[in-house]
Amino acid sequence: MTPTAYVLGVAVALLAFIVVLELIRRRRLRERHAIWWLVATALAVLAGIFPGAVAWIADAAGVVLPANLIFFVSIGVLALVCIQQSVELTELESETRVLAERVAILEVRVSAQERDTHD
Repeated sequence: MTPTAYVLGVAVALLAFIVVLELIRRRRLRERHAIWWLVATALAVLAGIFPGAVAWIADAAGVVLPANLIFFVSIGVLALVCIQQSVELTELESETRVLAERVAILEVRVSAQERDTHD
């Protein structure tokens, strides 16, 4: 890759890092959801600053092309984000079901009390 491509990669990664921090600051993104994005952008910045390190790690891991290692790590981070989101979704679905059941029980009780007061 050309030096311009590395500079562009670092700039984009830094921009993504700043965007994530800004979303956290504005409370539009919670820290526990942002952690993997911060890890990914930090790794992207390091890979852009130290491209030789990526080549060395790829060689040590037996990966022929350093770009393949970057794609593999990126897919791994995205898989972790998906798993985290799935866990959150499952928790929210369970919470919603419990709340709906409680509301239904309260509605039955209120209806019964209204019938008792009218009789």
